[in-house]
Amino acid sequence: MFALITGLGWSSGIRFYAVLFVLGLAHRSGFHALPASLELLAHPWVLAVSGLLCLTEFFADKIPGVDTLWDGINTFIRIPGGALLAAAAVIDSDPGFALAAALLGGTVAAGAHLTKAGSRALINLSPEPFSNWTASLTEDALAIAALWTFLKYPLAFLGLLALFLLIALWLLPKLWRGVRRVVAVILRSPDRA
Repeated sequence: MFALITGLGWSSGIRFYAVLFVLGLAHRSGFHALPASLELLAHPWVLAVSGLLCLTEFFADKIPGVDTLWDGINTFIRIPGGALLAAAAVIDSDPGFALAAALLGGTVAAGAHLTKAGSRALINLSPEPFSNWTASLTEDALAIAALWTFLKYPLAFLGLLALFLLIALWLLPKLWRGVRRVVAVILRSPDRA
């Protein structure tokens, strides 16, 4: 259960719409049975909308600058979405546990999202598009791999999540300093109108 809660949170922080679409598709195809409270993800309308949003995000995330704007907007979607999915996964067991799951899922989603968004903002400073595309495709693969891992091998996922959290704790202060330096250079730029 812990792997499910943190896995939903982490994956949502990276690719929320892909999480909705892949989980719904996995349930609908019989690949993996979702908890009753998440079976709604397999509804045809939910699959259609989450699939369309997943496809939109796939392309938006490949364009430098657009990806940063997309990440900024999705800060208000990915983090609460991760919290909501984590809570929904366990809501049938105990409302108190569901609230704790929401807090944990939202926190993990926030860590994953902020690490992703900060890294991508700095990668966008590179004049060539290949580093951006590589980062984006890596994020696509990681989100899907994380879903598969926490569904099939929950203990392995928890080990990998612990490693990610350690890396994120080390990386976030560096990303924050880098973003602050970029903003300072932009604000000092004589070309500013």
